[in-house]
Amino acid sequence: MANEWEGKSRGNLLGYKIYIFVLKNFGVNGAYTLLHFIVLYYFLFSWRGSKAIYQYFRKRLGYSWIKSIGSIYKNYYKLGQTLSDRVTVSTGFRTLFKYTHDGIEKIDNLLQKKQGGILISGHVGNFEISHYFLENRYSINKISMVTTEAEQKNIQEYLAQMSMDTALELILVKDDMSHIFEIHAALDKGGLVVITGDRFLPGSKYLTENFMGAPAKFPLGPFRLASRLNVPVLFVYVMKGKKRNYQLYARQAEAKGRDAQALLKEYTESMEWVLKKYPIQWFNYFDFWEDYS
Repeated sequence: MANEWEGKSRGNLLGYKIYIFVLKNFGVNGAYTLLHFIVLYYFLFSWRGSKAIYQYFRKRLGYSWIKSIGSIYKNYYKLGQTLSDRVTVSTGFRTLFKYTHDGIEKIDNLLQKKQGGILISGHVGNFEISHYFLENRYSINKISMVTTEAEQKNIQEYLAQMSMDTALELILVKDDMSHIFEIHAALDKGGLVVITGDRFLPGSKYLTENFMGAPAKFPLGPFRLASRLNVPVLFVYVMKGKKRNYQLYARQAEAKGRDAQALLKEYTESMEWVLKKYPIQWFNYFDFWEDYS
């Protein structure tokens, strides 16, 4: 967590191994109990991240300062649950969760065309388990997720040793741009490519768009790429409900080809809609908006 996103998210291989040990020996509820101790640590000592998320509650949502502070703890705990659920689902316990959906017919229509599709998500809810929704419903040869986080490859390989078979493959963003060819290859096979659209690295190209009442910077790459490929684009979010329930939302992008800014505007509008329903589940812990001091 920092003033700017540094290209990686918290969570390491040792942490996942510890969690899986607790999960197997004490169950999901035991793992959730462990989270309270972890969350308390971050709540007390993660000053930069807490400041950023406090600003979100205070400035973007208009909460009182007391409600904003209380929401920080709720936010950290909800993040911990979503990360824990990701491990739980990926290690063969997906039947413990209930999945509902809103707009799944958009994906039905997309797959009927057999031309592949881009799914743009964000760091809200639990986008990293979206492929399990799709695998449960469809027979898809390949689902690919584009990520800048090299460490996640080690985590994914470890989880693969522990889990049931999954169609998910990671496409790591590389300096030589070879990931673009991997994306094209996945789409050519009729697969789905999942991209997050709400984090950019310092020094990289970006677009600015009004988001929740103030200008914010978004990475240019996902929107330029999605606007230039001749495939459908959907905005997809997987949000955590009460207890062990998850809801998938899918919305069709209508922006005309090669208009990255228009696509971004649609994306921010869809994100605003989701966050109005799930305000606690915003997981970008850096100074996201330009009016942050």
